[in-house]
Parts: sequence; structure tokens; C-alpha cells
Amino acid sequence: MNILKSRSNKILLFMVVIITILLIISISIVMEKQHQVYENKVRNIMENIIGKVKKQYPEVKEEEIIKLLNSEDEQENGEKILELYGIKQGEQNTILELEKENSKFIVMYSIIGLIFVTLIIVTVVIYIRERNKRIDKLIFYIEEINKKNYKLEIENNTEDELSNLRNELYKITIMLKEQAEIEQKEKKELATSISDISHQLKTPLTSISILLDNMRENPDMDKETRMKFIHEIKRQIEWINWLVISLLKLSRLDANVVIFNKEQINVNKLIKEVTQNLAIPIEIKNQKVIVPEEATNKQISFIGDYKWQLEALTNIVKNCVEHTPENKNIYIDYEQNNLYTKIIIRDEGEGIDKKDVSHIFERFYKGKNASENSIGIGLALAKAIIEKENGHIICKSEIGVGTTFEIKFIK
Repeated sequence: MNILKSRSNKILLFMVVIITILLIISISIVMEKQHQVYENKVRNIMENIIGKVKKQYPEVKEEEIIKLLNSEDEQENGEKILELYGIKQGEQNTILELEKENSKFIVMYSIIGLIFVTLIIVTVVIYIRERNKRIDKLIFYIEEINKKNYKLEIENNTEDELSNLRNELYKITIMLKEQAEIEQKEKKELATSISDISHQLKTPLTSISILLDNMRENPDMDKETRMKFIHEIKRQIEWINWLVISLLKLSRLDANVVIFNKEQINVNKLIKEVTQNLAIPIEIKNQKVIVPEEATNKQISFIGDYKWQLEALTNIVKNCVEHTPENKNIYIDYEQNNLYTKIIIRDEGEGIDKKDVSHIFERFYKGKNASENSIGIGLALAKAIIEKENGHIICKSEIGVGTTFEIKFIK
């Protein structure tokens, strides 16, 4: 990079030139003052000579003395007289010493000024070159970042402006690197999700296709068999409809386009509606949902969107119903304090294997004890809804004992 291409460099060099000129002017003023001192000392000597001459030879006119002092005609004779009395040219005497002192002073200040100016110029040029090198490196880093190369180590611990800019660029690089990794991970997850969705849809669609082919190829099929086929087709369509709706809800949550209402949710009312939604499967399996009386007698609530939280809790209780044997119980308890409202849902099911517990809220994950119709959407959707409303959910389980879901809504 050419030094004079940068506007800031031009300004810096201009300031250096101004400072240099001011320095030269300052030295000139000092030298002029020194010269005046020299002239004053010489004048004092001349005045002393005139005074002495006038005192010794009063008859000599002042005009003659002044004329002699300003004349160079008798310089040779004067030099001989000085030598006669032991004052030779070049040897030490008051006037010559003054002249030497003045000359030394002028030379010294000239050299100091020249050195100072040279040092300023050299320092500025070196500084500009070094800064331009660092700027070129930063430009290189930015070009590499534009090429999606986030493996650059550009952090700097010094305190100047370029170092601060370098550190900020490093932070941006780290952020872009993390974002690129997240995007890469999301692409893989999306590809996996699409594959899982395709697989999940393929099974019911194949069943529907086979059932319809049988009905088409057997026009004389008995009414009872035909009704069974129609009922099964309807069930598969409802299942597909539920899957698509759940996936749409998840995608809306992921895209942050869902607007959650902020309302006071009464937990008693919420739990009652959840059990009503699942009344048929609970009745079919002769199960009971038990809520402690002391919980129902309290006015426990939290802030959230009622419909979305109904969706979340229904999916959790539905999971408990599906994994709890007939004639067993599901327990729902809730409490609150100054920090949070807690809802605990516990079943008497077969439990979840330890290696599956940490993955139970992942989409499309099917554990060892998952039911045949499970696709791993319900709990993932429930977790997403709860966390969007400042909530937190954990799962604890023990094989042969049951599973417990603990939900906390932070106030």
C-alpha cells in the first residue's frame, strides 16, 4: 500500500511538516536571540574600549573613535599592534571566545534540529509502514472470512485502535464460525428430519394404498370387511393429519412466528381439560388420573398461553397413558413458590432405559420401549412449547417403576 494513498497518512505527514517548520522557526528565534546576546557582549567590549580611550586621550574626538571602529583600513596595523602585546589571531581572547561560543551554539542547535526532524520523519514513516502492514493483514482476514474461512487466529492483546479493531474482527469471526457450525448442524438435522418424515408418511400411505387396492380388486367384498378397511383408512388419515399438524407447529415454533398470549393460567382448570381430552384412551385402559386434594384446593397459576400449554401437557399425559399398563394410575401434582410454578406428572409404566432418557425430547427419537405407533414428535413439541414460555422440563425414569416429568414455569 502506497503511504500517500491513505488520507489519514497524508494528514499525519502534513502535521509532521507543520511541526518541523515550527521547530525550525523556534530554533531560528533562539539562534537570533543568541546572536543578540553575542552582539550585546561585543558592544559592551567596544563601549569599554571607547570609554578607556576617551579617558586616556580626552583630546581624541568621539567621531574619530567611531570612524576607527567601523573602518577596516587599519586592520593590518591593528593586528600587528595586538601581536606586539601578545594577542595573536586565533589565540584565546575575549572577543574570539565570544565568537567561538556563538558559532558552537549555532552549530549545536542546527545539528539538534536536524536530528530531531530526521527522527520524527523516520519514526512516522516506520509507524505508517507498520500500520499499513497490519491494515493489509486485516484486509486479508476479511477476504478470508468472505471466503468462509473461519480458522484464522487474529486475536491481539495490545491496546491501540487497530488491535481493538482486530479483536472485534476476531469476535465476529468466532460468531460467524459458530453460526456456520450451527447452520451445518441444522442442515444435517433437517436432512435427517425429512428422511424420518418421509419414512413416517410412507408406512401409513402404503397401508392406505394396499387397503384401497384390495377394495378396488374385490368389488364383492363383504360389508363387514369393507367397513374394517374404511375404518383403518380413516385411522391412518387421522394419524397423517396429526403428524402434519404437529410438524407444522414445530416448524412455526422453530421459526419464532408463534405469538404467545400472556395470561394467568389456572393449573386446576388446565389439568382438568387435559384429562378430558384423553378421557377415551384413559377409560379404554381402565386407568385413573390422581390429583392430590390439597393441590386442587390451592389457587395455583402461572403466566403463559393457555391453548399452547394445553397442547404441551396433553402430549405429556398422552405419553404416560400410552406407556402405562391397564388398571394402573397416573399421578399429577402441582405447587408454587416465589420463584416458580411446578407441575409433576408421574406414571406407573414400564419405565425408560437410562440411555434413552437423555434423548426422549429429541424429534423422531424412538427408545427401546417405544410403542409401535410412536414417532417421537409429541414430547419434542411439548418441550419446545414449554421452553418458549420461560419453562423447563426434565424427565426421570426407572425400569419397572415408571416415569416422572417435572415442569417448572419461572415467574
